[in-house]
Amino acid sequence: MADYKTTITRKVIALTLAVCVDLSLFYAVGFGVKSHSVSGNLARLWVVAALRCSALTAVSLLILGPLKPVLIRYIAAHSLLAAVFETGINVLYGGNEQSACGLLADIHSWLMCTAASLAAALFWEISIPGTDDEAAGKEKKQKARVLFVRVLRLYKPDWALLLGASVFLSLAVICEMFIPFYTGRVIDILGGQYQSNEFLTAVFFMGLYSLGSSISAGCRGGLFLCAISSFTCRMKVKLFGALTKQEIGFFEAIKTGEITSRLSKDTTLMGRTVPLNVNVLLRTFIKTLGMISLMMSLSWKLTFLVLMETPITGLIQNVYDIHYQRLSQAVQDSIARANEAANEVVSGIRVVRSFHTEQGEARRYDDRLMNTHTFKTRRDTATAVYLLSRRLTGLGMQVAMLYYGRLFIRRGQMTTGNLVSFILYQGDLGDNIRTLIYIFGDMLNSVGAAGKVFEYLDREPKVSSEGKLAPDHLTGHVSFHRLSFAYPSNPNKTVLQDFSVELKPGQMTALVGPSGEGKSTCVSLLERFYEQQNGEILLDGQPLKSYEHRFLHRKIAVVSQEPVLFSGSIRENIGYGLADCSLDEIQEAARKANAHDFISHLEKGYDTEVGEGGGQLSKSERQRIAIARALVRQPQVLILDEITSSLDTDSEAKVQQALASYPNQTLLVIVHRLKTIEKAHQIVVIGQGTVQEQGTHHELMDMKGSYYKLREKLFTEGNSPQ
Repeated sequence: MADYKTTITRKVIALTLAVCVDLSLFYAVGFGVKSHSVSGNLARLWVVAALRCSALTAVSLLILGPLKPVLIRYIAAHSLLAAVFETGINVLYGGNEQSACGLLADIHSWLMCTAASLAAALFWEISIPGTDDEAAGKEKKQKARVLFVRVLRLYKPDWALLLGASVFLSLAVICEMFIPFYTGRVIDILGGQYQSNEFLTAVFFMGLYSLGSSISAGCRGGLFLCAISSFTCRMKVKLFGALTKQEIGFFEAIKTGEITSRLSKDTTLMGRTVPLNVNVLLRTFIKTLGMISLMMSLSWKLTFLVLMETPITGLIQNVYDIHYQRLSQAVQDSIARANEAANEVVSGIRVVRSFHTEQGEARRYDDRLMNTHTFKTRRDTATAVYLLSRRLTGLGMQVAMLYYGRLFIRRGQMTTGNLVSFILYQGDLGDNIRTLIYIFGDMLNSVGAAGKVFEYLDREPKVSSEGKLAPDHLTGHVSFHRLSFAYPSNPNKTVLQDFSVELKPGQMTALVGPSGEGKSTCVSLLERFYEQQNGEILLDGQPLKSYEHRFLHRKIAVVSQEPVLFSGSIRENIGYGLADCSLDEIQEAARKANAHDFISHLEKGYDTEVGEGGGQLSKSERQRIAIARALVRQPQVLILDEITSSLDTDSEAKVQQALASYPNQTLLVIVHRLKTIEKAHQIVVIGQGTVQEQGTHHELMDMKGSYYKLREKLFTEGNSPQ
């Protein structure tokens, strides 16, 4: 507490002493012997400015110690502002005017300089931050440059379109710059001694440049749009391909709305990064330089006056960008949450309808939308304030320009036509400067979207699919050897612990046990959806990861309890992923799955559309089509995950008969209806992630262990065990 009071006291003493010293030196400018020489007055101003800067720095160092960058900037601006202002007045008025900051210095002018210096120091601090902020800003800009170069390289196939667009862009800018110049010429000709030839020549060139500008601008825009469309399509396909290669755990951790946003929105923003930003930046930069050179030829004094708007515009734009980006991010996040709520309801509409929660879900969606509306209102308010500030700044500059323009016309320093041309240039120049300031922020936003896309493109799947092994003959001998596994989403919960099971060719192995004990996890690991933490899975004595990805998933087929069908025909769903699959093979697989009869009775047969997710078919029909989809591959290892729960007795018998026609096939069955596995060659009872019992049905019943107790629980009065 004492240190805090001491610090405050030192700051108060430093401020008081600095004000006294500064006022004394400031008044020394205005009082004393008045010099009639303008150069003498300016020299005295700059000498006193140097003395004030030195004195304030010395006082601050003696009392406060090492100075912060923002304080150094403020002292420099505060000390030099009066001299700079007096010099500017002298340049604009030609040494005939005197300001209140020089010869007539008083407390009001001192306060004005103090306020202006504080604004300048704040502008410097916000626009060009120092220390850690500066390092972070450099790192961000460096990252943005790297991303921009990567995007530019991806535009290589569209180089001809970009080159043509750049040529037309340059032509459009050059033609556009000369239109105000010839407008002023026409006004001067009409206001002076009219000469028909000069008038017609000026009008001709003005029309020619207008026509050239319009044609070039149209060609430029069309070529850029073609390049964007081509690039966006390529990037969406590339990103989609990268996403489909990721492991299953990736899709469990990343929400569907975020992935679709990357595919639809971020790829589009990424496509705009090069063409639109370079288009605007290059066009605006060339046009700005050209207009400044033409304005300098018309009146260099007015040009410098107009350029004073730039730092003010930059300060306003910088403050606006900070708030707008923060609010835009909040809007995007709230939209994603609203879309997520809508997707959940649409995908689970049966559950919503069953529990009669339509109104509750509508209120939840309304709350998400209202949250989005609130952030949008804040963002739009910030935009409105920004536009108002920008308009007021532009209006103030126009008033100042007209005032000094009238003064220069009276003094014969420029003509009326020159002033009109200058006004036309000034309007465009202000917009161009604001565009140049804005485009850098917008480019960072676009590059930020590219960074999110590259994050997915560069991501390496945690489950490798780089295996090369694809033998001509595969027996299907599977060995789970001392496996330990926990899901990536919950690494602290071990699902399988020291798990070992052997699946032999030509035999049916059944996994039984309570729900959540690891049966389906075995299937997921065998399908290489995840990578086990310890142990290994061997197929014919070779690690599973050493097999070629496409070969492995053709030799190992899974039919799940809740089969997934895709929009399209029954034929396309059965032959899914097999480009060379004939109709005869599809029909044979459907017969073995007891699906051919019901398919044949449909109006379009195998060309019948199944609807989204197979919604046009019953669960039993979807199940049989999924079985046919697995059998048509003639897999060496077939996994059936509780598929008989949706089949009637006749279909179940026919499916089992069909499976018996593959004597050398390795069959893994996960069931809860224990009666269906009594003929299995091997029954494995899983509990708490380990193998508790293993043997045939009769062996396990004689042991009277976990399997026996599990069957006993399924006895109900008047029913046989299921």
